[in-house]
Amino acid sequence: MQVPNMLTLSRFFLAAGIMALLAIDIQFFKSFALLVFIVGGITDYLDGYLARNVYGVSSFGKLMDPLADKVMVCACFVAFVEIQIPIKTLGSGDIITTSLVPAWIVVIIITREFMVTGLRLLAANKGRTISAGKWGKHKTVWQIVAIVVILLGLAIRSDILRGADALVLETFEFGLRWTALTLSVAVALITVASGVKYISEHSDLVTRNM
Repeated sequence: MQVPNMLTLSRFFLAAGIMALLAIDIQFFKSFALLVFIVGGITDYLDGYLARNVYGVSSFGKLMDPLADKVMVCACFVAFVEIQIPIKTLGSGDIITTSLVPAWIVVIIITREFMVTGLRLLAANKGRTISAGKWGKHKTVWQIVAIVVILLGLAIRSDILRGADALVLETFEFGLRWTALTLSVAVALITVASGVKYISEHSDLVTRNM
């Protein structure tokens, strides 16, 4: 078990840590979640650098590195679905809430990741390698941007604005809700586009095995 592979495996534990931190409403846990995600990004860079320049690229790393990245991204978006944001206060004092990120968007993201991973495994079985294309890289960048912005917003809401004036908090939550929705919809659209491009470019793998 070389260092790059240990760093890759660490991201699975970091993903679980992020979900736990986001699920528990304790001050500074949202900030810790953002910090853990950044640490995960650093390990992603380091394991790639060490594999290419020191230890050599392994078959284990080729399979598990992109899988660990997908697990971290999906873990964050699934956790966002569980986080409820107030949208209206009724006359009775009851508060209507909604998910920070709609579940249907997360289903689209996860479905695409499973499909492309399956396509890569099918290609590997045939002795072919499917490298990340331009659309795939755009998808990854947008996913990271969306997650960082949403985590930052949650950290400000839970850790900095905790106990703030009700109007200030309501205004911030309104902006956070629409920012999260806009970014997640953009991510979903790019995710679908990149997935369609992957499948269309390698459609022979699918048709031959059907």
